[in-house]
Amino acid sequence: MIILKTIEELASLKGPIVLAAGTFDGLHLGHQALIRRAMDEAAACGGTAVVMTFDRHPASVVRPDRAPKLLTLNESKIALLDGMEVPALLLLEFTPELASVSAEEFITSLVAQSHPLRMICVGSQWSFGKGGQGTIALLEQMGCEKGNKGFSVIQIAPVEVQGTAISSTRIRNAITSGDFAEAKACLGRSFLLEGRVVKGAGLGATIGFPTANLDVEGMQLPPNGVYAVKVLYEDDVLSGVCNIGIRPTVDPSATAPIVEVHLFDVSEDLVGKELSLQFVKFLRPERKFNGLEELKEQISRDCFEARKIFSA
Repeated sequence: MIILKTIEELASLKGPIVLAAGTFDGLHLGHQALIRRAMDEAAACGGTAVVMTFDRHPASVVRPDRAPKLLTLNESKIALLDGMEVPALLLLEFTPELASVSAEEFITSLVAQSHPLRMICVGSQWSFGKGGQGTIALLEQMGCEKGNKGFSVIQIAPVEVQGTAISSTRIRNAITSGDFAEAKACLGRSFLLEGRVVKGAGLGATIGFPTANLDVEGMQLPPNGVYAVKVLYEDDVLSGVCNIGIRPTVDPSATAPIVEVHLFDVSEDLVGKELSLQFVKFLRPERKFNGLEELKEQISRDCFEARKIFSA
């Protein structure tokens, strides 16, 4: 898959160009249907399908106080698109400068660099340009203008699961409530919480259960509690127990949740490594214990329960 970082680089691709445009957070089944339609249209006209998206959620720039939590990191989104055999990805850096570009100017630049721009495939809720003022109606109007070489617009109908449209918001709500089955049904794969291992206080190691603390800033988290988890690390699939919460036994003043995972039979220092957690089963809510010894005994029971789940 060719990865482009600027609109100008579109000129290097064989035309006609068929764009699949969107934020594509989570790359769920609805996103996949849109992208496959663009790939089919490109194949029919002998052109190149290009997925156009951004390196961050646009809301994180234009309204950071209301930006949604993320379902996927860029690295995973790129890997998933590559697995779909997408020919080209236009991954634009979403900056305040890009946010200030008018809808008309944005589309005009896409037309100018594509030879030619044949089609744009979008979802029913897609908007673009400064203030989100660009609409599908505007896209269709611009596609008919002579100076834009006559591109067409395909609006993809929402994909439904259990009679309800799939959306990134629906998946976030499912994860927030711990409904991993619904999240999987919408994503077409298990939900994975991704993060880089950062150095912790080392308390887990002192009581016999070393943990890998994950930096998951900006990511959508499941409910606080203890889970049996599968852990994807490089080419390995490991097992362990994950705690999400404020750790009231050891830090009574904490308010922000921490994600830490104890991996079974792993002694390697994982600081700096990327891990992806698949939540297999909720074991118990987080609670405060009467000291470290009681906490240690409960973690032993958690690990025993998780090992039974995995052995079964």
